[in-house]
Amino acid sequence: MEPGRTMTWAAVSAVLALATGTSHAEESLIPNDMVYVAQGPSVMGLDKELPADSGKRLTPYARRMNTPWSAEALNDEGPAHMVMLDSYLIDKYEVSNKEYGEFVKAQGHPAPAYWDDPRLNRPEQPVVGVNWYDAQAYCEYRGKRLPTEAEWEKAARGPHGNLYPWGNEFDSGKANYGKNHDATASVDSYPNGVSYYGAYNMAGNVFEWVSDWYDPRYYGRLETMVNPSGPAKPIWMEGTGTYVDRLTVGEKRVIRGGSWIAPEGTVRATHRFWNHPLNNSYGVGLGFRCAKAAPPEVDQRGSGMPMSPPWWRWGESGFQRPGRPWIVDWPSIPRTWSSSSCAR
Repeated sequence: MEPGRTMTWAAVSAVLALATGTSHAEESLIPNDMVYVAQGPSVMGLDKELPADSGKRLTPYARRMNTPWSAEALNDEGPAHMVMLDSYLIDKYEVSNKEYGEFVKAQGHPAPAYWDDPRLNRPEQPVVGVNWYDAQAYCEYRGKRLPTEAEWEKAARGPHGNLYPWGNEFDSGKANYGKNHDATASVDSYPNGVSYYGAYNMAGNVFEWVSDWYDPRYYGRLETMVNPSGPAKPIWMEGTGTYVDRLTVGEKRVIRGGSWIAPEGTVRATHRFWNHPLNNSYGVGLGFRCAKAAPPEVDQRGSGMPMSPPWWRWGESGFQRPGRPWIVDWPSIPRTWSSSSCAR
């Protein structure tokens, strides 16, 4: 590309798509229960000209749970923006009751809520009724950590920024949501709804804790676009005066992905929700998965090209070529999302 020329959206998509695969030799270094997400840029968030919650006098909880349509972005999902993430591994499945039970037995950790509920306590179902600290303790026990919100979203959307793990069109047969079933599904269910990277149930089944504090305006004042890890400190959210105060008052951590008891709109990969880190309320639909940095041995592109090739790097104003004065500008992300703008 000549100096001064701006990349087209197709060119950006090509750059995004490069950071996807691994060779067979590298795959042997990736645990069977994790998937590899390559270093590179990804789109985060979603813009709408008129977010679904604009001008509505609703409590925060009601605004979430009463949003019926999957494509109706909310105010805290924008503005859409590009982020640059290092490569990482993320669990292929939500943490199961069997796996969490091993942790409880080995560490003497308190058992989660609902383990006496026959709808939810089968070994292959995702563990539910855990708070943020329980989830973090489990991940640390396994030598992992909770994913950041940015890592979770990239693993769900893939390199092209899909609205759902499987693509840009909602498909009710690819997720467990909206009380369409009697309980959570096994962690390896809905194989037709896996994400580009191979992660299961990133849409529905259970909401998933991530590491970030929640701030509805965070996307509009990001301090860094490189490996963002959420606000430096939490904000205080006012209560509603009802039983859902446990969900809507105090300092919150982000939860992602929708659940078997949540409406369709929550399974969109950009949807953001919250809960108090000490609280397991909404617990029958709240679990987690873990992540960790990718080993250096697998930090390669599928072609064997180094993940930080000499022809681009992240600069203060975007991606730039070392030794050149010009900046490769990202195209503006459409204010209104359409399936043609982010085709898989």
